[in-house]
Amino acid sequence: MTHSYSRMPFEELVARVRRCRICEAHLPLEPRPVVQVSQSARLLVVGQAPGRRVHDTGLPFNDPSGDRLREWMGVDRDTFYDDQQLAILPMGFCYPGTGKSGDLPPRPECAPAWRDLLLERLEGVQLTLVIGQYAHAWHLPGPKASVTERVKRWREVWPEVVPLPHPSPRNNLWLRRNPWFEEEVIPKLRQRVRDILRQ
Repeated sequence: MTHSYSRMPFEELVARVRRCRICEAHLPLEPRPVVQVSQSARLLVVGQAPGRRVHDTGLPFNDPSGDRLREWMGVDRDTFYDDQQLAILPMGFCYPGTGKSGDLPPRPECAPAWRDLLLERLEGVQLTLVIGQYAHAWHLPGPKASVTERVKRWREVWPEVVPLPHPSPRNNLWLRRNPWFEEEVIPKLRQRVRDILRQ
């Protein structure tokens, strides 16, 4: 199955992703995979999974988290949603539902089914923003580490990858406790994004 998908035209692969229903039985709502992707993308944003508002609108990071992420990157909405420049592939493509302390984790079926098939086609990506613990675990192999530890070691994977905390308002306390992040990492991130988009 995977072999046949690897030979499939990219547009058809993405169409299959958008029709995916593999975790339907575990979802609170109808499956609605939310991805933004083209083979020309030079920036890749890897989040966790869509929230309810993103599920309803079909637009990734169309929420306060997205507002903060765009601010971190130094880009406007038009640039962020230009799929020819920027791909958005969360760890789970569908809204997983809500638990006691926020949205549930990305469904575990999604990444093994689709992630490598899509990523291997994105040959033009020069910078990957890896957001939150589930994205860190997949994209930053090595000993298990907290989000804070991985973000503190951002220089180890720079300039191809930037590990980030989640930009959710729920992380306001983390940002206050870790002022070095916005002082050190964000200016470098903005400059790197600017340089790539100028090409």
